[in-house]
Amino acid sequence: MVGKQVRLFLVDGKVGGLTTAEIMTWTGQLLKGARKDLARIRERKEAQKTGVYILLGEDDETGKTKAYVGQSDNVAKRLGTHDQNKVFWSEVVVITSKDSNLTSAHVRWLESKLIGMAKAIGRVPLENGNEPTGGADLPEADASDMEEFVRQLEILLPVLGVDVLRGRATRPAAGAPAAAQAAPTAPGGPLAVAESEPDPEVELSPVFYLVQMPDAQAQVIDGEFTVLAGSKAAAEMPERPGYKPSSAKQYKVRQAQHRDLVADGSIAILPDGTARLTRDVVFGSPSAAGAVIGGRVSLNGRINWLTEDNVTYASWESGSPR
Repeated sequence: MVGKQVRLFLVDGKVGGLTTAEIMTWTGQLLKGARKDLARIRERKEAQKTGVYILLGEDDETGKTKAYVGQSDNVAKRLGTHDQNKVFWSEVVVITSKDSNLTSAHVRWLESKLIGMAKAIGRVPLENGNEPTGGADLPEADASDMEEFVRQLEILLPVLGVDVLRGRATRPAAGAPAAAQAAPTAPGGPLAVAESEPDPEVELSPVFYLVQMPDAQAQVIDGEFTVLAGSKAAAEMPERPGYKPSSAKQYKVRQAQHRDLVADGSIAILPDGTARLTRDVVFGSPSAAGAVIGGRVSLNGRINWLTEDNVTYASWESGSPR
């Protein structure tokens, strides 16, 4: 794998202020800042160009991050409009080009591409009401250049803490509902889950299986422990009195995680009472994944996720054969 030299500049000399980001030899440039600094953001030359922007903020209902992707021939002017008509956002990332070669057609194409990718990955919900119809029809050479532009964004956005494009894209299986892809294709029939699109540039671990639930599968994808679409999961996590206070608190955390996955359609309950994941789901650790998927208060994921050769996650991570 070829390394990348990323250059970050803290404009204010501190974390939390304006930040610019770029990759050496790449023409793109990113500017990230808080809404409270909007006046300064709009004055910067990066924002006064043709470009794409991502608004980021907290969803009032879930407490999680949501985003809005847009484009403009003058990003600074458009951000001024959004300051008046969009309440949710607290941060913005401006995506432009150092050589000013991004045209209106390029950014319309890029906006459409990013929205499609973000929805396919499903990691960060989008505020975009109307999905672009495909963006501009670029010449073949320009489209190839823009695909490479997107590949650099997939690297640089997570460096800035923006995970809109992080993860594997998915596509609905035949018969999957468009909204949540969370219903069976027929009563009692197979679940129409989203199928993961392989990415040859993303590092993958072996597939791990949960000892307590062998139909649950996971991989380390791009450095994150990810339970795969189609995996079996606990259908519910009911109240369980009798835990010690510390365990009861931990169980409440796992319950909330499970409830959120059911609510957003990531866990689908089938007519027979079983449940499966409709998309890849990232967890903070193998243990968190095992507890939520297995419906438990806790689980040592380092020894309970095994490869088909019975190698534990812990052994694989350390490079030991067992």
